Amino acid sequence: MRLTRRQTLIAGAATPLAAAMPFAALLPGAVVAQADVGSNPPIQRDFTLGDFTVTTLLAGSFPGNGNPQETFGLNVAPEEFAAAAAANFIPADRTPAYFTPTLVRTGSEVILFDTGLDPLGIGNALVASGLTVADVTHVVLTHMHPDHIGGLSDDTGTPTFANAAYVTGRAEFDFWAASGNEGFEAKVRPLAERMTFLDEGGTVRGGITAVAAFGHTPGHMAYMIESGGQQMLILGDTANHHVFSIAYPDWEVRFDADKATAAATRRNLLGMAAADRFAVIGYHLPFPAAGFVEVRGDGFHYVPVSYQFG
Repeated sequence: MRLTRRQTLIAGAATPLAAAMPFAALLPGAVVAQADVGSNPPIQRDFTLGDFTVTTLLAGSFPGNGNPQETFGLNVAPEEFAAAAAANFIPADRTPAYFTPTLVRTGSEVILFDTGLDPLGIGNALVASGLTVADVTHVVLTHMHPDHIGGLSDDTGTPTFANAAYVTGRAEFDFWAASGNEGFEAKVRPLAERMTFLDEGGTVRGGITAVAAFGHTPGHMAYMIESGGQQMLILGDTANHHVFSIAYPDWEVRFDADKATAAATRRNLLGMAAADRFAVIGYHLPFPAAGFVEVRGDGFHYVPVSYQFG
């Protein structure tokens, strides 16, 4: 499928998002909300990283869970959760959700990390950055949850990114390939022959390296972006909340498949970011989803980007 920029803009203005996702079964028992493109027009934020341009794309958002402790802090008392929320100036009864794929333009490639909930959301977000789905040369999947693979194809199975090669972690692909999951079968398996599979330390291209971030899913990967002596780590879903995941990395998260491993991964990667002072991008962090991490107490403190990258 090749969408011209004009066609994508028209689609964004005239077509509502599908109300239900057939691949929602990826998260049993979870309600996967549609991205709110209508009230949140697609926006993007560019960062200059050496010779690369890194762009975070707001592909959608929704108001969020009325009880965030159904998702975060499963292993702490409600009073402790409420106190942590109050100490950080956020409500304990609401957590907005953001869906933020990342785009890396190297000069010769246009590399997209994760694809949002559906083709319309990511298509509109790319238009906001001056591109279309046809411009994407590589699609990298951090993991196979529906809000990351949803934009790969439409309901007929037509691929969104007609000109792209695909990259994902070998362990992640193998796990879902053996699971019998209908979302994986509909969205990912049809692209398998066009995929490159990476282990830890594998490269998407020079300057983009896979980093094991297991726990959220069995083969979840982060990706280190390096250019001109600067670094930025795409966390995927390693840390999904700027307080409940970063300040309290040991708090259990509903959607982490292996909660102990996920907590250890958070401590490891956030500790690296704090020690080496490189920026991180989190798929569900408040837009523009990029910031720095410093050690604070037994956890970490998130510092959103301002003007460090031009």
